[in-house]
Amino acid sequence: MNTKTLLGGTALALFATAAMAQDGGLLVLDYPGFELPEYHTAYLEKHGEEPTFSFFGDEEEAFQKIRSGFQADVAHICAGSVTKWVESGILDEWDTDLIEAYDTLDSDLTGTDVAATDGVYFIPTDFGSTAIAYNPEDVPAEDVASLQVFKDPKYQGRMSLPDNVDDAYALAYLATGVDNWTEATDEQFEAASQWLRDVHPNLRTYWTDPAELAQLMASGEIQISWAWNETYPTMVDEGRPIGFQRTATEGSSLWLCGYVNLKDGQGVEENAYDYLNAMLAPASAIPLLENGFGTANKAALTSEITQEQLVAAGLEEIDVPVLAQLPMSNEMRERQAETFELIKAGF
Repeated sequence: MNTKTLLGGTALALFATAAMAQDGGLLVLDYPGFELPEYHTAYLEKHGEEPTFSFFGDEEEAFQKIRSGFQADVAHICAGSVTKWVESGILDEWDTDLIEAYDTLDSDLTGTDVAATDGVYFIPTDFGSTAIAYNPEDVPAEDVASLQVFKDPKYQGRMSLPDNVDDAYALAYLATGVDNWTEATDEQFEAASQWLRDVHPNLRTYWTDPAELAQLMASGEIQISWAWNETYPTMVDEGRPIGFQRTATEGSSLWLCGYVNLKDGQGVEENAYDYLNAMLAPASAIPLLENGFGTANKAALTSEITQEQLVAAGLEEIDVPVLAQLPMSNEMRERQAETFELIKAGF
């Protein structure tokens, strides 16, 4: 899932400039917000200072930045982008013997082909869910029992989808009976695309970040949205009416993100492993959860986090189909991206 930045282009440029001016043994190319010290306390304890961070707005921006010669050591991307990054030749493999939690990573998150090749190029660190967020004061629970609610004319102009191709197609595939997009046929892709076209006239907007969606739902402009799980606890904490339906008949989605090892990094290789180990450490589990993310280290997830906390965060295990946003072919991902842009434009 491509997390959207809350920062404008100018601010991003300033961040990048500052990062380049800093001196350190590790430069992390990341989403804004992941620089929080509590996410990597073990790294701070060992090195006595923060890694250097440079930020991006979306993964395509990060990809083009690296291809243009920007030198970072590691980058934070989501699983759907892995194939593209591997095939581009800009990554080195990870040495899994140096990753302390490798054997306790959740196999349901890593999948069987998450690295897209024989080598391990991607280590998942964080995950979340995408499902139906709704206002329970105005929307009966039975109305959101199916993903087909997005076609319901009763809510026309009061619904929203994320401006994110992976999340949009996860919804569309589920709604048309597909829960594994890595095996989607041309016919299934066309059916999912048509479903998104049918839904488009019902939407008020495509939201770009969770803060924007929370404001839209709090104001009453949006009653139903396909949303990341972090919106749910945020609005609960604010005392706003919010429901989060992950068990719709057709299911819901799971996204995962992690780090890749960039080939032309100029830092200290050991520091990259220290950082990854710190992100996957048990001490990071609660700080990540407090911001809407589950740790990919299943041992830490079960030892540090209660079932009640998982439910409150919208991350508990469920008994309906789950479409995991695992890597797909670069050809299919580009096809989805191009089609999604046309759909948003009304075509």
